[in-house]
Amino acid sequence: MKRIVLLASGSGSNVENIANYFKDNPLVTITCVLTNKRDAKVIDRCNRLNISCLHFNRESFSKTDCLLNIIKGMEPDLIILAGFLLKIPQKFVTAFPNKIINIHPALLPKYGGKGMYGMHVHNAVKNNNETKTGITIHYVNENYDEGAIIYQAETEINSNDTADNIAAKVHTLEYEHFPKVINQLLSN
Repeated sequence: MKRIVLLASGSGSNVENIANYFKDNPLVTITCVLTNKRDAKVIDRCNRLNISCLHFNRESFSKTDCLLNIIKGMEPDLIILAGFLLKIPQKFVTAFPNKIINIHPALLPKYGGKGMYGMHVHNAVKNNNETKTGITIHYVNENYDEGAIIYQAETEINSNDTADNIAAKVHTLEYEHFPKVINQLLSN
């Protein structure tokens, strides 16, 4: 049995997509979803999907070993950042080498770093008149969006695409590729 733990800060659409992908796979279980936001919509999704979900505060995440010890106790094969916005502390990277992955809504190394998430990325892509964008799935290291790239997929941008159109194209890529890459990593 492969165990995955997901961290999310927002609506949880990627969490639900991953849960649906693995729901009929008896060899993979979502041990828990962890969120740093008490009012995150991912909590409602987890309740509806019957997935354990825990809220944690910033202190238990970065200043103590409380959350680290909880996750260690879950014995995850993979920790997946699915719309999680906090920087991962070095102690997590050290405790789970090459076991923490993130999905970024751009073709890294472009449009990565602190503050580059969600619509901030899509607006920057549009404002710079890019002709393509995509997703990057990467390992997490101590810096925002600088871990080794695992997989990238791209989509074309038309001159009349709005930032919202770009976001929709990127979400399509996320939903199609993220669960498949997770499954490949769990199979290795």
